[in-house]
Amino acid sequence: MSNTELNDFMAQNPYEGIRVRGFFRVQIEDEQDGIVGDSGWQENVITNLGFLNVVNQLGTSLTGSKHSHLALGTGGTPATNATLLGGEVVVRAALTAASSGSTALQMTATFASAASFVTNTQNISNIGVFGTSSGGTLLSGNTYASSSCATNQAVNATYTWTFA
Repeated sequence: MSNTELNDFMAQNPYEGIRVRGFFRVQIEDEQDGIVGDSGWQENVITNLGFLNVVNQLGTSLTGSKHSHLALGTGGTPATNATLLGGEVVVRAALTAASSGSTALQMTATFASAASFVTNTQNISNIGVFGTSSGGTLLSGNTYASSSCATNQAVNATYTWTFA
């Protein structure tokens, strides 16, 4: 079937679309005081390469990057064509992924103070999903209200992609 035939078929036949949405939450935890900063749940931006990699994972070639790490940064909101996270801090955290309900993928990670993910106090304000522990391409991400994070604090992050 040619692209023209496919477009004509789709225009004549109603179909149900699938939308991918992502959400994240970042919490700063102090050993003595507990949770000292919380972004609340925020919606993310899935980049063009993020969509491409998700599509590749669902397809037969399986050539796309698999989500494996979360990163924090001090920069702004990534554009849909972004490949990097603005102001990324030193160390990415390996994530644990699990299904959440029947239509969501939930990814969690802890940025432990012992891992020296920041080398000095940083005002972290964005988060991103990557397929590698360093370098690689930003799959999705967004910004949140800036929070000060010291070297003796840990960060717990939860990131969700919802397919609906």
